[in-house]
Amino acid sequence: MPDSTPLRLVIIIGSTRRGRFGPTVASWFVAQAGRRRELNIDLVDLATARLPDILTDQDEPLPEPVRTLAPRLAAADAFVVVTPEYNRSFPAPLKTAIDWFYEEWRAKPVAFVCYGRESGGRHAAAQLREVFGELHAVAISALVSLPCYWELFAADGSWPKPTATCDSAAKAVLDELTWWAYALREARATRSYTS
Repeated sequence: MPDSTPLRLVIIIGSTRRGRFGPTVASWFVAQAGRRRELNIDLVDLATARLPDILTDQDEPLPEPVRTLAPRLAAADAFVVVTPEYNRSFPAPLKTAIDWFYEEWRAKPVAFVCYGRESGGRHAAAQLREVFGELHAVAISALVSLPCYWELFAADGSWPKPTATCDSAAKAVLDELTWWAYALREARATRSYTS
């Protein structure tokens, strides 16, 4: 009998820049995901996680912020990375955060919610797919892309405006991510993953 207990979804805000838009996007996506009973959400903000920007050598002890975040990531069944696009890529602090961990990502699905100028963050997502593939995570094909995200504000200042299409994109991402999360959780429970 498949395990139907709720999935643990970790949503990561990948921007640490002052004045960033990431928390606005993440808050919206958390609200979308929060409507699903099968998901328990853990929001990780890299700006407050305070992971060091210099990685330790293999024989050095891990810094406290890394040891604190590791069990949260290890407990996840799936990930969503909320990222801006800077110069056709994703932010350096996000890459450093990814590189602090390895086993925590393995054999788990990851989705991307990206935003930027005309590309909508798609260049950042494409590069993240390669990075997570190297870490043996499964980057799903569905994607939330928010081109010219500043145009999605409603007249009252709320975001996104009711006519925006990102709600349907979020549903597609969550549908696919949930399927993969259940499938991979069941696979990890019945067979050890070797890489």
